[in-house]
Amino acid sequence: MNSLKLRLRPIVEDNTSRYGKIFDWIIQILIFVSLIAFALETLPDLSPENEERLELIELFCVVVFTIEYALRIFVAKNPLKYIFSFYGIIDLLAILPFYLRMVVDLRALRAFRVIRIFRALKLVRYNRALRRFHIAYTIVREETVLFLVVTCIMIFLSASGIYYFEKEAQPEAFASVFHSLWWSVITLTTVGYGDVYPITTGGKVFTFFILLMGLGIVTVPAGLLASALSKARMLEQEEHLKEEGESE
Repeated sequence: MNSLKLRLRPIVEDNTSRYGKIFDWIIQILIFVSLIAFALETLPDLSPENEERLELIELFCVVVFTIEYALRIFVAKNPLKYIFSFYGIIDLLAILPFYLRMVVDLRALRAFRVIRIFRALKLVRYNRALRRFHIAYTIVREETVLFLVVTCIMIFLSASGIYYFEKEAQPEAFASVFHSLWWSVITLTTVGYGDVYPITTGGKVFTFFILLMGLGIVTVPAGLLASALSKARMLEQEEHLKEEGESE
């Protein structure tokens, strides 16, 4: 059993090897095929023959995905860690709707299969880039959490403010603070769909200041990420120079 695991592990987990790449690309192709089949199923007036063909495609894809899921559990050094990991959960969601569709319609969850395409990013030339993003996140993790907390506070405060300015002029659009949260989100993110907007003078002035704060909501994360990526690249270069020095 252990020898079988050792033979299968490079194929299933190491997509830098020859057979590992083949295995990985087969899965990626089937992900695209299953998503296209899912989209075609939504077309109106499909003939029974086409519905049957799409059903067979779905069945084939699910069988392959189920085998893949079972293999990943089998070859994993820590099966529980894989099962409850991000990709483990996505792998399960990719097949679960098919087996549960007789109980409840969860076919829309198949769209989560597209997330598995990011496994292709583990190919050799992308490894360093992904590692830099991981280092960058580690560098600005505390700042990111603080920024998210401040953003949530700003969203609540802006929703409360616009509610008191607009509740009498627009009782339907701003019926409560909770109803005002949508306006707060689209305004602070500078999207401004125009479906909900202030009509009072106080509401317009308040919106002006919220828009100014919204510019910070957009630019701060970009600045944090750019700075962290720059530091991550420097750390990577220092580590590379250190490894070269040790090899000499």
